[in-house]
Amino acid sequence: MITADRLKRWFPRIQDPAAWAAAITAILPGYELVSPMRLAAFLAQCGHESGGFTVLVENLNYSSTALERVFPKYFPSGLAAQYARQPDRIANRVYADRMGNGPESSGDGWRFRGRGCIQITGRENYRRLAAALDKTIAETVPYLETIDGAVESACWYWRMRNLNPLADAGDMVALTRRINGGLHGLDARQHLYTQILHTLTRASEEIS
Repeated sequence: MITADRLKRWFPRIQDPAAWAAAITAILPGYELVSPMRLAAFLAQCGHESGGFTVLVENLNYSSTALERVFPKYFPSGLAAQYARQPDRIANRVYADRMGNGPESSGDGWRFRGRGCIQITGRENYRRLAAALDKTIAETVPYLETIDGAVESACWYWRMRNLNPLADAGDMVALTRRINGGLHGLDARQHLYTQILHTLTRASEEIS
């Protein structure tokens, strides 16, 4: 039910929709993502998180003002200017000493910054994903920047967080909290979900 034309209609900025459609069609059934409600929830959440399937690597190119606003815990007044517009240093500070990462000097924050449709972040999450995919961490890092890797890592995250029951209930609020940590972009996610579900429900009825 997922075609290049439909993806392009739902996500106008997507590049190579045929490749995305092929990856989604091949990978999602292995994670029990097949019903219209599950597909619509997954695509709406992943599409929003990835800027319409255009951003597969976390952008940390913040100004000093943005650093103080977004990461006040890590960049109190005066310190932000020393890190502004230096994505690698920003990642190394923000993600230091958590999620399995080493200290700021280790470079783990930048090495294991967010990647994929639902951005996998931190050495420990990369390690767990690599084990699930029977890959090394070194292989997993570039794989997440591919279409197949971006889709499969999102499916792994979805299964790990047991999100299918929430999708079955159509609970976009709870899904957004579990994925985003808050309700950022809830209206946009809900709009996408409604649009996609309408199309997939009609397509499913036509098939049956």
